[in-house]
Amino acid sequence: MIQLNNVTKIVRSGTEDLTILNDVSMTIPDGQFVAVTGASGSGKSTLLGLIAGLDAPSSGEVFIDEDEITALKEDRLAEIRSKKIGFVFQSFHLIPSLTAFENILIPMEILGISNARERAEMLIENVDLANRGHHYPPELSGGEQQRVAIARAFANSPKILLADEPTGNLDSKNGEHIFELMTELHRKNNVTLVLVTHDQALATKSQRQIILRDGRVEADVLN
Repeated sequence: MIQLNNVTKIVRSGTEDLTILNDVSMTIPDGQFVAVTGASGSGKSTLLGLIAGLDAPSSGEVFIDEDEITALKEDRLAEIRSKKIGFVFQSFHLIPSLTAFENILIPMEILGISNARERAEMLIENVDLANRGHHYPPELSGGEQQRVAIARAFANSPKILLADEPTGNLDSKNGEHIFELMTELHRKNNVTLVLVTHDQALATKSQRQIILRDGRVEADVLN
């Protein structure tokens, strides 16, 4: 479960304080697929970063299951991220000196997962790239790189998948493929999926849509 209680995020911009999120509260139950939408600057990516523990709120509380992550030290926070949360970003963030297969495998080896190689093989097959695993990221198309990024995000069997505009750098055909792949993995693994997107057509396919406007929740509706 993800829970935010009266979360506000204020940053310094020049000589002024800029409020990115303003008294936001929400609860996202296990296994739900939520799309977060809103205009640029409405606070979508900031919200995702706070849920991930990559940023801290100026005030309020963020819970992942029973853990109030805003109160945790960095080593405990890193442990929760590595065990419970997977990330998919707009710009892939693959390591160019590693092959597609190694980009999936190495994070599991770092975590000490005993069957890391077998799981990496399964994941790369799940994203239909078994025959491209020996290629390096620059040798892959944008859609293929994003599929590798999705496989890597599932490497630690996360309970939560956070996706920040994962189709933003792709054409419509590849974007639709990536979206279908994420939602299929969400269903198969009962993963909580929080998707930030500008694409309203994709957002309407979610179970729930949270619309942000000027740092506040403007609407929270079930689809």
